[in-house]
Amino acid sequence: MSSEFHRPVLVREVCEALAPALVRAEAPVFVDATCGGAGHTLAVLAAYAEARPAGPKLRAIALDRDEEALAEARRKLPAEVELVHSSFGHLPEVLDAAGVTAATAILADLGVSSHQLDTGARGFSFQVDAPLDMRMDPSRGVPASQLLADISAGELTQVLRDYGEEPDAARIAAAIVAVRPKTTGVLAKVVAAAMSAPQRRKLGLRIHPATRTFQALRIRVNDELGELDRLLAAAPERLQVGGRLGIITFHSLEDRATKQRFAALTRAEQPPAGLPIAARDLPRPRFVVPGGYRQGAAPGDAEVAANPRSRSSRLRVLERALP
Repeated sequence: MSSEFHRPVLVREVCEALAPALVRAEAPVFVDATCGGAGHTLAVLAAYAEARPAGPKLRAIALDRDEEALAEARRKLPAEVELVHSSFGHLPEVLDAAGVTAATAILADLGVSSHQLDTGARGFSFQVDAPLDMRMDPSRGVPASQLLADISAGELTQVLRDYGEEPDAARIAAAIVAVRPKTTGVLAKVVAAAMSAPQRRKLGLRIHPATRTFQALRIRVNDELGELDRLLAAAPERLQVGGRLGIITFHSLEDRATKQRFAALTRAEQPPAGLPIAARDLPRPRFVVPGGYRQGAAPGDAEVAANPRSRSSRLRVLERALP
């Protein structure tokens, strides 16, 4: 296991994206909705202190559904940072409990942490043989092994298609249900044996045949897309005017959902057909994607070389428009 709990991605880009909101707020509130190893929170606190050394004080709230991540964050963060054991799908309840009507900046990193991947016992990785768990919060829900013990081949096929975009979903699902693996190693071997030769050739040597299956099961076990939908519905409405929301995505499903939600929020209202209303007289959109973030921000070559897990990351940014 790596000695580093988690290496955050796009740290400079996150600080730059959130800075315009934080430096102009009278009573700034930063919410790290996926605290992980506290890397982003520490960076934002440091950048804010450098930009506004005379204050006002930045209130920081950090949440995570992984209690091991919160323990690591508590070890690293200043005592005044408020830590909450919760998923970001419950952001409104977290803010209500903290007495926060609206935040200045909200960040969510949707990736699996290095700690979760590198800790074999958590059951996220096919690199080591361990019990199939995959729960980001081991105190809630059912592990992947229980899911595979109960699921039908048809339902599993749908899971692999919807959450893993797996072309060989039916073949792989049938093979898994025939064995119903209880460990990561057995599952990886079953998937590799079931995958068709053309698909194996497409993946090449760099991508393990079980990658998409593990992603699909992890998403299903943790209801990741449901959590993201709840976050995307709630977070924009809990921003202060001029506040910013940053979402770091890692795969096409979550990036597409984020992009589409931001596009819907920033779309200008159209006048009813036939009514003589000039576009300039329509209400402006309440949200905008700031300039420079239309395509999101991606890691540079240096970051990818230093941290290959950052390769697919993308930061998307939404701002609550000034009146």
